[in-house]
Amino acid sequence: MSVSGVGYLAGAGLSSTPLTLFGTASSQRRPAVIIAVNAERKLNSWPASAATATATPTVEVAVGQDDIHINGKAFISGAMEEEQEVKRSWRDYFELAKLFIGSDGGSGRGPPRWFSPLETGKRMPNSPLLLYLPGLDGLGCGLVLQQQKLGKIFNVWCLHIPVKDRTPFQELVMLVEETVRSEYGCYPGRPIYLVGESMGGCLALAVAARNPDIDLVLILANPATCYNKSHLQSLLPLLEVIPDELSLISLPYTLSLMTGEPFNLISSSAGKGIEQQTTLEQLSQGLGELSSYFSVLADILPRDTLLWKLQMMKSACSYANSRLHAVKAQILILASGRDPLLPSLEEAERIQGALPKQEIHVLKNSGKMPKCEIRKFNDSGHFLFLEDDVDLVTIIKGTSLYRRGKFHDYISDYLPPTEAEFKKTAESFRWLEIATGPVMLSTLENGDIVRGLAGIPSEGPVVYVGYHMILGLEIYPLVINFMSKRNILMRGLAHPMIFAKLQEDALDLSMFDSYRIMGAVPVSASNFYKLLSSGSHILLYPGGMREALHNKGEGYQLFWPERSEFVRMAARFGAKIIPFGAVGEDDICEILLDSEDQMKIPYLRETIEKRTTQFKLRTDMEGEVANQPAYLPGLLPKLPGRFYFLFGKPIDTAGMKQELRDREKAHEVYLQVKSEVERCISYLKEKREKDPYRSLAARTLYHTIHGSEDDAPTFEL
Repeated sequence: MSVSGVGYLAGAGLSSTPLTLFGTASSQRRPAVIIAVNAERKLNSWPASAATATATPTVEVAVGQDDIHINGKAFISGAMEEEQEVKRSWRDYFELAKLFIGSDGGSGRGPPRWFSPLETGKRMPNSPLLLYLPGLDGLGCGLVLQQQKLGKIFNVWCLHIPVKDRTPFQELVMLVEETVRSEYGCYPGRPIYLVGESMGGCLALAVAARNPDIDLVLILANPATCYNKSHLQSLLPLLEVIPDELSLISLPYTLSLMTGEPFNLISSSAGKGIEQQTTLEQLSQGLGELSSYFSVLADILPRDTLLWKLQMMKSACSYANSRLHAVKAQILILASGRDPLLPSLEEAERIQGALPKQEIHVLKNSGKMPKCEIRKFNDSGHFLFLEDDVDLVTIIKGTSLYRRGKFHDYISDYLPPTEAEFKKTAESFRWLEIATGPVMLSTLENGDIVRGLAGIPSEGPVVYVGYHMILGLEIYPLVINFMSKRNILMRGLAHPMIFAKLQEDALDLSMFDSYRIMGAVPVSASNFYKLLSSGSHILLYPGGMREALHNKGEGYQLFWPERSEFVRMAARFGAKIIPFGAVGEDDICEILLDSEDQMKIPYLRETIEKRTTQFKLRTDMEGEVANQPAYLPGLLPKLPGRFYFLFGKPIDTAGMKQELRDREKAHEVYLQVKSEVERCISYLKEKREKDPYRSLAARTLYHTIHGSEDDAPTFEL
C-alpha cells in the first residue's frame, strides 16, 4: 500500500518498515512499485526529513496487467514466473542508473539508503538476507543481471548512495553495521550475506571485522583493498587539471579508454558459439549503444563525485586492511584476470594469506570448509556482475556457500541445477561423451536386458551401487545421461576431498564446482540417511577412493568392505538397490605411475601422506579398502575406446525392513549386490569384444555417413 509517498512492501522481509517508492500510485490499479527504498535506514547525522525530502518520484509510471512500463518502455515484469526470467544486459544498468539519478529529487544528495528489487518470483522459505554493497558508482544497481535469480533464494537489499552524497566511509560502515545487527537480532539462526563489489568489498570486510560474533558470509568481487597498488591513483592528478566545462565531456571517454571495460561488457554479451560475422555486428552495435551512455556515466561520476569517491576508496582500503586480522567470517573472493582498475588476482591471494589461518565449521556432519576461497575469472573485467557469462547464483551453488542456518546442509540447502546450468555442465564434458560413446544398458523386472534406461525406476529412493573407474571417469557420462534421458538427478556420495581444501595444498577446489552443482554430497551416514528419507536417487561406491585410484593391474577389481550398513539403512526406507557395472577405463588410458611408484619419490610421498592424513576415512576397517592413499595417478592416454554400463535388476527392499534388521540377512543381500556388480562387469567385458563400434574411429565414420548425433549401435543383446 502507499501512504503519502511511503508504502509498505509486503513479504519482502523488511517487516513493516516504511519504504519510499520510486514510482507513483494509481487510484485504479495497484501501487506501481518498481524499487522500494527504505527511508528509515539512514545515518543518525542526517535530519529526519532528509530521506523523504530527496525521494520525490520524478518518473512517469504506468502499470499494465503483466508489466510495469517506465516512460512507455516495458522494464520489469510484475508477476515473474520461474520459467519467464527476463534477459538482462549491461544496458539495463544504465537505464536503471538514469532512473536512480532522476529519482534523487534533482539534488542527488543523501542519505544513503536500502532498496529491495521487486523483480523476483516467489522466494524460498527462511531465505537469508543478502546486502549488496556497491562499488565506485554507489548506485546499488550493479546486480541488475543477477537479481532475478538471487531474489528466489535471498532477501536482497541493495545500498544506494546518491551521487552527491558525501557520507564518510566510517559512517557507511556504521550504517551497514546497524542494519546487520538489527536483522541478525531478528533472525539469529540465519547467516547474513554481504556482497561487496570493489569499494563495497572494503565495506564488507570492515563490518565483518567489527562484528566477529555475527554469522556473516562475505562475497567480495574485485575488492578495492589494493587501491594503493592500482591505476586509479593516477586519476587524481588528471581530475585536478580537467576544467569544469570539459569534465562532463572528456571524463567518460578518458575512463573508458583507460579501463577497456566497455569492450569487456559488450564482448561478454555478444554470445559464444555463433558466427563470427554476427558477433562482429553485435560488437559494433554494442559500441554504438555504449557511446550514447557516456553522458549517463558523467552523471553517475561527475568530477567532484569521482574525486570524493577515490579519496574515500583510499580511506576504505586503509581501514579494511588494518582490520583483516579480526575477520572471522566465511569469505569467497571473486577475482578477474583482466581487471584494468585493480590487480584483482594478486589481491585475492594476498587477502587469503593475510586472514587468520583457520577453517570454519559450516558443513554439518561433513567436516570443515576453508575460511576463504577464491574463484578466478581470467577473461573478465572489473565489473564482474555486469558480464553476461557470470552467474552469481551458480557460483554460490558451486562453492556450497548457500545455507539458511548455522551449518550448510547438503540436502535441505541444496539448489538443483537449472536447465541452463545443466546444459553448461553437459557441454563442458561433451568431449568425454564424444570420446567414449557410452552405451547404457538396464535390466527390466522380467530380467531382460535392454538398451537405454527403461529398467530404471522413476520414483525414489533408489541406491545405485557399482564399480568406480580410474579417477571416477564414469561419473559424468552416467549423471548426464540420467538427467538428459530420464530427468533423474543422481546425488553422488563423494569423498570429502572435493569439498575441503588443505592449507598450502596445490589442489584447486574450483575443479570440483560442477560436481557440487550436480548434487555431489560428502559421504557420511547422516547424509546417506537424509538422502534416503528425501526419496533421492543415490550413487554409492563401496570401493570409494581405493577403487578410483587403484594401482597397476587392479582394473575392475572390487575393493569393498567386508561388511556394510547401506543395505540395512536402505531397507528402513524401502529403497530399491540397483547393482551396476562400468567398463572402458582400459580403453582410454594406461596407468604409468601408481601410488606405489609415487611413494618412492620423496616429494610426492610427503604430499600423498599429507593429503591422506587430512581426510581419514575407513581407518577402522581392515583389508585393502582401508588403504586409500590420496594421490593422482600418472596416466598415458590411448586412442579412446568406449564406455559400457549395465544396470542390474532392482532389488526391492520394501517390506523387508524387519527381516533386514538381522545383520546376517543384510550381509547376504550385500554379498548378492557385490556378486551382481561383478557379473555386470564380466558381461560387459565379454560383450564389448563383439561391438563393431567400440573404437572412436568406427563411431566417427558411422556419424559421418549417417549424419546423426544419435548413439552409434553396439553389440547384439
